[in-house]
Amino acid sequence: MEDTREQAAQDVEAAAILGFDPSDPAFRADPYAHYRGLAAGGRLQRTAVGLWVSTSYELCEAALRDPRFGHRPENGGLWRDAPQRNRSFLTMDPPDHTRLRRLVSKAFTPRLVERLRPRVEALVDELLDAASGEVDLIAALAYPLPVIVISEMLGVPPRDRDLFKGWSDALARGLDPDFLLPEAEIALRDEARAEFAAYFRELAAERRAAPRDDLLSALVGVSDGGDVLSEEELLATCVLLLVAGHETTVNLIGNGALALLRHPEQLALFRERPENVAAVEELLRYDPPVQLTLRAALEDVELGGTLFERGRLVLLLTGAANRDPSVFADPDRLDLLRYAEGRDAPRHLSFGHGIHFCLGAPLARLEGQIALRKLFERDVALAADHGDLEQGDLVYRDNLVLRGLRDLPVRIG
Repeated sequence: MEDTREQAAQDVEAAAILGFDPSDPAFRADPYAHYRGLAAGGRLQRTAVGLWVSTSYELCEAALRDPRFGHRPENGGLWRDAPQRNRSFLTMDPPDHTRLRRLVSKAFTPRLVERLRPRVEALVDELLDAASGEVDLIAALAYPLPVIVISEMLGVPPRDRDLFKGWSDALARGLDPDFLLPEAEIALRDEARAEFAAYFRELAAERRAAPRDDLLSALVGVSDGGDVLSEEELLATCVLLLVAGHETTVNLIGNGALALLRHPEQLALFRERPENVAAVEELLRYDPPVQLTLRAALEDVELGGTLFERGRLVLLLTGAANRDPSVFADPDRLDLLRYAEGRDAPRHLSFGHGIHFCLGAPLARLEGQIALRKLFERDVALAADHGDLEQGDLVYRDNLVLRGLRDLPVRIG
């Protein structure tokens, strides 16, 4: 009973801070309808407790691009900051962000990602060959594929992959603001972060002694004019790569498959041109794995005609921005040709924008393209009890920042 009261109080607080209730089942099933309601109130709105929120593509894109908006430790207590030793470059500002991202980029190159294509193809075939009849697509394909890929990239032994599921789930939920999380979940997140770091500390020591042809060895040995990753920077980067490197891809595959199953005419088009990379771009726009991000004014700066004093926060609802009718034609319609060659559609914000654009975007795209192409080369349909496509029949995970299905029952022929 006490836990229920605590959660109810948190839900009320969340609604006051955000301007909408993220615990509402209707919101979880279809946040975009709620975003439209918010957008009706203007491109930039202030909630009951003073947080600014934007659903506007123009304003979200501007804030993500503007170096005067960034991440900072003094963020009003909405998103609790990890201790400095646990912070990844994802939550840093220049010059620290610039230095760390440059170092990591040297080891995480597009060439390295493209070399993975044959392995990803083989893994998808292997996973799908093991799935027939009624299966949970998340458990059968969407989850294991990116976990195996990023684990192999980092050089994690196969026997240790199961350790990551609990840790990663706790850390993914911990991406949400603290006011949405019971103290028990915050404790689980912090414990998972510590256990993750301890694991990679031991593995990194092995790579220093005996380097291999893997990403962890590359990160251990990376340098730029004598600059190297410190031990704590290395550990935070490994945790970031493993969590971010698979959580977004799980949701891309799950959300993308569901969108295609719900739109038979688009699925038919996808099957006609399965190699068309533009289709995955539209799936990313239509139901993105990441729904929002937070920025703080690093100095006094104007956004949308409103002065943001230094330290003032703005919540950027990028999931809403991807459906801004002032930017995207017929934004609530899934259109796999939207990003086709010769068409001039604005870029979606699903991987962010500016200096914090997702470093792992090429890998997520590669995995999503291959997984969905190979999946729909087969006879796939929603399981019998989900065949009516009712939104309420499907359960989404309890994340706000990340949007993804807990499971997706399908029938694979």
